[in-house]
Amino acid sequence: MSQLIIDIGNTRVKYAIFDDYQLIEQDCSQDIDVELIYKWVKHYAIKKVLVSDVRNIRTKVEPILFEKIDTVLFLDENTRLPIKNHYRTPSTLGKDRIAAVVGAWHQYPNKNCLVVDAGTAITYDFLDASGTYLGGNISPGLMTRFRSLHDYTGKLPLLEESEIKEEIGKDTTNAITSGVELGIIFEVERYISYFSKKYSDLHVIITGGDALFFERNLKNSIFVDLNVTLTGLNRILIYNDK
Repeated sequence: MSQLIIDIGNTRVKYAIFDDYQLIEQDCSQDIDVELIYKWVKHYAIKKVLVSDVRNIRTKVEPILFEKIDTVLFLDENTRLPIKNHYRTPSTLGKDRIAAVVGAWHQYPNKNCLVVDAGTAITYDFLDASGTYLGGNISPGLMTRFRSLHDYTGKLPLLEESEIKEEIGKDTTNAITSGVELGIIFEVERYISYFSKKYSDLHVIITGGDALFFERNLKNSIFVDLNVTLTGLNRILIYNDK
């Protein structure tokens, strides 16, 4: 019996089919793809679904889910978790953040884990070896930094990620590119260094849209997992079903 995960993020909707803990198919769209959900529910005989929704558009999927599915779980701050959550304001904690640390715990049980989710924002979330989520930090992401330089200045151009050619820019384009990209690399490296010194046997997982940028440029030992959030959502579904 397979499970369906629907992860409604700020810019994309991700769908994943799991057979127990094994990811067997995934897809994504800009908005809710009702036809895809119908097709997968029928093809895989889905009986369990978890929906994580940050856009509050779950009403688009509720009719089909309540009609076809035995178990439907909507992730919120009251959902039971297989880890301990010490975040002071769980109602404001991003669902993707808590799901990612659950995914890290599933892959590295009883290990200290730092999860870096690099997208519109960069989030740093820490889970200790006892399975306790201690919290994390939020910083502007790569494209957000490029865009802010353009939007909040009078003359700086809007640029995007490119290969770093100079450590010290000798023209405005390279000054922006090197400033943004080296700055964000130094930031992530410093976070990893800090937590590595404070917590032994640290496992660093990087995910998100800009994960491959960091995989190319970081000198630290990291593990890139683009599906750690989906893995965590599936783990939460299984935990609550049992």
